[in-house]
Amino acid sequence: MKALLRESFYLFFLLCLYSIHRSFGATDTITTTHFLKDGDANITSPGGIFELGFFSPGNSENRYVGMWYSSMSVRTVVWVANREAPLSNGSGILKVIKPGLLVLLNGTNNVVWSTNTSRSAQNPVAQLLDSGNFVVKEAGNDNLGNFLWQSFDHPTDTLLAGMKLGRDFVTGREVYLSSWKNEENPAPGDFTYHCDPSGYPQNIVKNGSDVVYSSGPWNGRYFSGTQNSRQGTFYTYGVYSSKTEVYFVYNLTSSVLVRLTLSHNGVLQIWILGDRKQGWVPLILIPSDNCDMYKLCGAYGSCNSQDSPVCGCLDKFVPNNSDAWKKTDWSGGCVRRTELNCLQGDVFLKYSHSQIARHTEFMVQCDYDSRRMQGHLL
Repeated sequence: MKALLRESFYLFFLLCLYSIHRSFGATDTITTTHFLKDGDANITSPGGIFELGFFSPGNSENRYVGMWYSSMSVRTVVWVANREAPLSNGSGILKVIKPGLLVLLNGTNNVVWSTNTSRSAQNPVAQLLDSGNFVVKEAGNDNLGNFLWQSFDHPTDTLLAGMKLGRDFVTGREVYLSSWKNEENPAPGDFTYHCDPSGYPQNIVKNGSDVVYSSGPWNGRYFSGTQNSRQGTFYTYGVYSSKTEVYFVYNLTSSVLVRLTLSHNGVLQIWILGDRKQGWVPLILIPSDNCDMYKLCGAYGSCNSQDSPVCGCLDKFVPNNSDAWKKTDWSGGCVRRTELNCLQGDVFLKYSHSQIARHTEFMVQCDYDSRRMQGHLL
């Protein structure tokens, strides 16, 4: 009888340990006493949508703290903490310390990456939310405005639903995407994706300081220079502007997951996930063809992806540099064949089903009866 009781107690003890282990492994929070060590169970958002832990991209041996979608056969990383400060081995520890900082320590207990905050917390915790936002806050305080730090303000190459892409004029902070260097190195690459607040807001891709893609200005409903910028079936989006901030954001309208990525070669893609077994399906690719490239054909040029070459000149215009044009260098654009003279019948021409505004600044000026008439298409 005593042996049976001992065996029953032992089984009960093992079940308790198993339950504690599962509960501990499924936590969504890092505290000042509960650290995340490389090799331990990852933390998981409350609804099981995202995981956060240590990983090595591709064939790289470097270790990073990253976030990815949970329960998928192929890991899809959406955020990386120490993208410019990789660990060389599996001895990393991610912890929360007072007054409310996330710190990543290496094997010699040196800080290789950390967050910052202008406020303090008595009992700081870091929590992974189902939105994919990793936040540092006071324990028990779920007010969005009281977060000490959030990963949504420091994205890498992925824009998630609810994340603001834009500029805060009060703090001066700009939130933008930056590509990975390559598939095995998440350090910032050559390309960045911004919501440009100057003039009428528009989204742009830069290669270094050069603009290589523009969505065209936001007209209140969609981006005027992009054919495929209408609202999607699974999401809505918009640009919101005030005296304090301008930002682009999209939100989900169904259970289908959507993400926007900027690849290491400067391509924007919108992906949807309706079935985890099926995997991610590309929905929109930008640029979709050569004519999506910013100012490809230069001033007074026109672009038609069905033509060869794709660039041509507007009516009554000729290439500015014929030799360069023949070598498919159209950046010099076009010039008028003859000088503009409104008194001899030169008029504005209408171009239907065209997107001149996306590739060039087109200006026509006429002097007539001492009055200057100016047409300016942007």
